[in-house]
Amino acid sequence: MTGGGRASARSRIKSSSDAYGRNEPPSSPKPKPHSKPLSRGGRTHDSIRIFNVDLKLMLGISVISFFFIFLLIHKLVKPAEQSRRPRVVTPFPAPKVMDLPQFQGDHKESLYWGTYRPHVYLGVRARTPRSLIAGLMWLGIKDGRYFMRHVCQDSDEMSLYGWTHHNGRDFGHQVIVDQEMTLATSFLKSKQEGSGYGGDWAVRIDLQNEKAMQSEEPWRNTGHLFFYLADEDGSVLSLSGDTLDIHGNSLLTSGSRRDVGSWQLHMKSQEDLEVHYSGFRTPHIHNLSDLVQQNLATQVKFDRLKLSDTSEVSPNIVVFQISSRIPFKIDIAYLSGANSESPRIEERITSLTGTSLTSQLKEKQREFDAKFEKNFNMANKLDLESIVVGKAAIANMLGGIGYFYGQSKISLPKDSKLESRDNFIAYWPAELYTAVPSRPFFPRGFLWDEGFHQLLIWRWDIHISLDIIGHWLDLMNVDGWIPREQILGAEALSKVPEEFVAQHPTNGNPPTLFLVLHDLVHGLKKNKFSSTESNEISSFLERAFVRLEAWYQWFNTTQSGKEMSSYYWHGRDNSTTRELNPKTLSSGLDDYPRASHPTEDERHVDLRCWMHLAADCMHSITELLGKKTEGKDYGITAKLLSGFEILNQMHFDDEYGAYLDFGYHTEKVRLSQKEINVGNNYASREFVREVLENPQLRLVPHIGYVSLFPFMRRLIPPESSILGKQLDLISNRSILWTDFGIRSLAKTSSLYMKRNTEHDPPYWRGPIWMQMNYLILSALDHYSKEDGPFKERARTIYDDLRGNLIRNVVRKYHQTGFLFEQYDQRNGKGKGARLFTGWTSLVLLMMGEAYGES
Repeated sequence: MTGGGRASARSRIKSSSDAYGRNEPPSSPKPKPHSKPLSRGGRTHDSIRIFNVDLKLMLGISVISFFFIFLLIHKLVKPAEQSRRPRVVTPFPAPKVMDLPQFQGDHKESLYWGTYRPHVYLGVRARTPRSLIAGLMWLGIKDGRYFMRHVCQDSDEMSLYGWTHHNGRDFGHQVIVDQEMTLATSFLKSKQEGSGYGGDWAVRIDLQNEKAMQSEEPWRNTGHLFFYLADEDGSVLSLSGDTLDIHGNSLLTSGSRRDVGSWQLHMKSQEDLEVHYSGFRTPHIHNLSDLVQQNLATQVKFDRLKLSDTSEVSPNIVVFQISSRIPFKIDIAYLSGANSESPRIEERITSLTGTSLTSQLKEKQREFDAKFEKNFNMANKLDLESIVVGKAAIANMLGGIGYFYGQSKISLPKDSKLESRDNFIAYWPAELYTAVPSRPFFPRGFLWDEGFHQLLIWRWDIHISLDIIGHWLDLMNVDGWIPREQILGAEALSKVPEEFVAQHPTNGNPPTLFLVLHDLVHGLKKNKFSSTESNEISSFLERAFVRLEAWYQWFNTTQSGKEMSSYYWHGRDNSTTRELNPKTLSSGLDDYPRASHPTEDERHVDLRCWMHLAADCMHSITELLGKKTEGKDYGITAKLLSGFEILNQMHFDDEYGAYLDFGYHTEKVRLSQKEINVGNNYASREFVREVLENPQLRLVPHIGYVSLFPFMRRLIPPESSILGKQLDLISNRSILWTDFGIRSLAKTSSLYMKRNTEHDPPYWRGPIWMQMNYLILSALDHYSKEDGPFKERARTIYDDLRGNLIRNVVRKYHQTGFLFEQYDQRNGKGKGARLFTGWTSLVLLMMGEAYGES
């Protein structure tokens, strides 16, 4: 469906420039200069009085005219200013979802502080653009040499790290194994009498090293931790003194901020600690570990491995080095609303350290375990080893939630008339509260990942889930487009190569948030939520509806194909000379084989199915809210896209028994080495794409995840013989079936496990991906409960596949300590990014057999 369904909504909303304060208020008119004195010669008193009256009248008329003209010019100039702002960086003109009352007050304050810096091993910040932030570094030891640990990165070669428990709000416990050392870090948040906004928090760090207990080597038996506090706003941090003696005075540093008022940071420990410090003044907090290493380097020449005990003038960063013989344990307590005159300071410190902290952490862990069992229904389903992995899955998902603030960079099209020397323009400043796929590799927001993340999170905490979805929807521009990758702020940018930063406004991403919204609407209809939760979900949907309409409309217009009810992913490179098969990054399936020659004639079966999900979900929401959609009937659209005959005409191939893409395609494409002239009479041999025959309009003969989308969307009638053919494909070892899950591309495909460029190994061309297997399992579960000739077979395949997936993920986790981005289809080995606790965490829903109604 196309059309201007948002016109009426726009007319009722203030302009976006008003909403975001981009226009300065009109300045007061300047006073007119004084007139010259009147000549008194030859004039009577009466004539002068009459002239004064006329002058007042004239001045009054002039002032009124001036303001009238000013307002007229202002009205003319204001639209002109707006028109100069490109649409792609113009916010959607509707009230923000996050301005709903349910996201204010106690809810907002309860989530103010958290472990919202997923890219570092341990980091704490507030959900505010320029926050007070805290973090941990330490000196790791490898081959007798020291290495600074701070930012999560695979090159650190950690044996293990990740959250074993985390509730997303006020508690988390993490274990890190670095060579011979083990660090256990715990986070606890508390709201006490006297606490300022957001409450207080505590961090416990417990450092162990079994070999250190048996060694007399100083480098092995001494641990060096570095805990820091930094103010992104630049406010000055005050040190408690030139020398630090935590047994005599636990105060480390203090300061004041507008959001929390006065605050203090204290440290307690029973061990004999050596504490040193260094203060820095810099706006560049993302390279803090470099500053610390430089400071240490200046001391090494004096044969001292310690910070300098000096500070720059007015520091906004203070780093504390805590050194002691291993093992040792420290408790760090942050108190908000605290100064030297505040009552109960010692009492609050005591409650956040020592035995009191130990007791509270144990109680929080018990609460986590109880909630885990209640929400995921694991009793008597799995063994203890599997339950450990399930807890790690949800804990790392929640512990990986981050808060980011900044401006996305938007790529300018080649024919753009906008001037920019960098070939991009900046989105408006925005915040994002989101889960992340992987702390070391992808510590930022990804749109299509987030829908899968929320399938887990809404089952744990519906309020957090709605908060995250609301933040994403508020990133929508006036056209209904949401940038698919969010790289906000200096810390996030530091992890991404420059060439991958800019987002392309013609490209979408699978609208997986509709998976979650569909579940929530169904849950409302089935009374699965409390009355408070139901009211909040309904209010959320009411506010978000105009944005969801715009999002749907953006897909329906910008990604539509030539044929009615056909769609194709935009953004494929039809001029590439390097790629064996031009990638389809916007689909999320990157190098999955599509038509060899991208054109507007393409039809992508997966996007058609995503659009069916979106239309079906929008129909459910309109029914729930009793909305009139002004000429658009999402139910009719959903019915059209689920039409079995049309679907088969467009995408089904009888010979393969599979659903396939359509487009200009030839199988005779290869990468060949050729000499390329690179200038100065110098030639280089490179692999380039070589086409050996002209492409034809046809179905693209590659079976894999894309082929299964109609099955995953349950568009195949349970009595249809085509359903049997899908089960044949899934269960055939020569095509898709493995002992570890369903592979992404059939072994029979000509591009199975083929590199896409010389330096681009296969990604979606064979390996097993958990989110796709979750959708396949969900469909098998559905068909195993539908009357038809394939009911029992669907159940058998379901049981075998579920067992294979869970067994392999659990085994590899206990072998390696990690969940992985993908798994090898030949041996089940983890591949790609490790500590990939995004959609791979869906293994927990497989364990609990929680598939929703999508």
